[in-house]
Amino acid sequence: MNTNDLKLRRDVVAEHLRGVPRSGIRDFFEIVNSMPNVISLGIGEPDFDTPWHVREASVFALEKGATGYTSNMGLPGLRREIARYVERTFGLLYDSEKEVLITVGVSEGLDLAVRALINPGDEVLYHEPCYVSYGPLVVFAHGRPVPVGTRLEDGFRITRELLEKQITSKSRILLLNYPNNPTGATLDMEDIRWISEFAKSNDLMVITDEIYAELTYGKKHVSIASMPDMKERTIFLHGFSKAWAMTGFRIGYACAPPELIEAMMKIHQYSMLCAPILSQEAAVEALKNPERDIGEMRSEYEKHRNFILRSLRDMGLKCNEPHGAFYIFPYVGDTGLSSKEFAIRLLEEEKVAVVPGSAFGSSGEGFVRCSYATSLVELKEAMSRMAKFIKRLRS
Repeated sequence: MNTNDLKLRRDVVAEHLRGVPRSGIRDFFEIVNSMPNVISLGIGEPDFDTPWHVREASVFALEKGATGYTSNMGLPGLRREIARYVERTFGLLYDSEKEVLITVGVSEGLDLAVRALINPGDEVLYHEPCYVSYGPLVVFAHGRPVPVGTRLEDGFRITRELLEKQITSKSRILLLNYPNNPTGATLDMEDIRWISEFAKSNDLMVITDEIYAELTYGKKHVSIASMPDMKERTIFLHGFSKAWAMTGFRIGYACAPPELIEAMMKIHQYSMLCAPILSQEAAVEALKNPERDIGEMRSEYEKHRNFILRSLRDMGLKCNEPHGAFYIFPYVGDTGLSSKEFAIRLLEEEKVAVVPGSAFGSSGEGFVRCSYATSLVELKEAMSRMAKFIKRLRS
């Protein structure tokens, strides 16, 4: 076969990838990046710099010549610190040698978890709206994604009624993300109890993405892995990107029973090999006094949350009060525009960028995601511009 024949074939790309869309967030921000003077409430990235002592640790490690590979599992010292932190913060006991794996961000951890657990055709239940990668990662592993739509009136919490409508004999995994991206929703203890009982009674494995756990307002975050008999059927995913403002370091971790960590490590060692050593050294430093760094950021985010919630409601938009992460998910469906039309017009007319809710699944249609991880000055200006836009739409 010559090169021209290859170009003409329509089936060159693997069949299971052909229908997977590009990230709705990234596609939208290709437009944003081409426009000047835009206030962005879109990308889910802290507006804080990584704490200076964490950056210093990375620089010092480089100066010492830390430029090689680490163990596939990650630096032993980092795994020990993570095990201590997870025990202290979440009440979970893990063996740092056998039950903790360092990954390249939580995104890789999620990919490894899904691929380690499912066989072709297995179904993965997950609540929607959700982070954009959940469905595609299941497809990449030859599984079947089964989104379970959540509702504004339920505070975007998953409900037993909705789960029971979707579960089948092929259901293998329940994937959770609370505090939630994009809605900012959290779970109450009552929710965690019934979900854990549901998982056990239906023999479901649970993958819990708790990357925003430290950014919880007005309540204490509780991990489902800490519930009775849940640790052995749960893969706990966490990392440093959000609470420590370390997105570019790309450091996450997975905690799970040894046989699951071993399976995930096999995939990791043949694909990614190990997380960057300089990032791992920085993560060790981040865990030395975490509350000092996280507390300041969390306090600032809560002020921003209070301001943007009040501002959006003053515009007449229905909003769930977010109790976690740094997102708010207002309903704009009554403006007469789709979520994408709303986002594009707001960008073009007022130079404010938000993400269409449809990027997070069909349950997100009618909403837009606003990140309040930006300066209060910019946030106030964005809300002023958005209020003018809403007023024009309704006049």
